[in-house]
Amino acid sequence: MKPLITDAQRVQLLDNGAAAACGEQRDPLPVVKLFTLDAHATWLLTELDPADGDTAFGLLDLGMGMPQLGHVRLSVLEGIRGPRNLAVARDLHFTPKRRLSEYARLAQADGSIND
Repeated sequence: MKPLITDAQRVQLLDNGAAAACGEQRDPLPVVKLFTLDAHATWLLTELDPADGDTAFGLLDLGMGMPQLGHVRLSVLEGIRGPRNLAVARDLHFTPKRRLSEYARLAQADGSIND
């Protein structure tokens, strides 16, 4: 099974997380987009907590029309399976087009994350 994030993405996520832990006010571009192939859930992640390297922050959409900013553990995402037993996957073609706050504003207005 492929890892949810690449080494380069981990470095960027940790850098963003370290900046947030130091109190820097950033509005970063999402680093990675994860999604379920069979359950309509999406995660746009911008940072990883440098203290544990597992707790990510970003825009979370569990496919119920209520996207929100929050935290999720990568180790939990690795264990999630959809109704057809498909794992969470990384969107290999994702290129962020806007800052996280803009994705959040649009998602909360639309009820889902759209690229």
